Amino acid sequence: MAPRFRVPVLLLVCAGAASGCQSVLTASTADVAGIAGAGIANAVTKSPALATGIGLGVAAGATAGLQAVERDVHRAEQDRIAEAAGSLDPGVVGHWTVTHRIPIENNEHGDLVVTRLIGGADFACKEIVFSVDTADQTGEHRAFYTATVCQDGSVWKWASAEPATARWGSLQ
Repeated sequence: MAPRFRVPVLLLVCAGAASGCQSVLTASTADVAGIAGAGIANAVTKSPALATGIGLGVAAGATAGLQAVERDVHRAEQDRIAEAAGSLDPGVVGHWTVTHRIPIENNEHGDLVVTRLIGGADFACKEIVFSVDTADQTGEHRAFYTATVCQDGSVWKWASAEPATARWGSLQ
């Protein structure tokens, strides 16, 4: 990678690592992608139309990269919740926790309970209610959500298509 391209890429990585706030992270990604796109376009062409296309391509790539990382973070959280629910009988309260490898969201924890069993011997699923406990400057907060988890071989996996639009938007 040429030295002039290393700085924008480094800025993108630093902006992602330094930000814990989703809106700041999204804006930072867009801003850094714009800077990187301008640098790449300036190095490649003097054509305004081509430079615009390069800039839009870099911005789209940065957004797609951020969304892929967000999906991995959400999948890790869903896997921890499903794992905790898998060993519970209906009505028993359990606990879940997740520590994210990539710190774009806070590590979280909460309680969960299996509300009913669904399926049969070869098709085992559980409907659950779980909490997400967070803390900020204003104090402790608890939010509740519902989901379905199903057994896939020896592991329990998230089975809900849209677990909580208010929580994660349209992105799981």
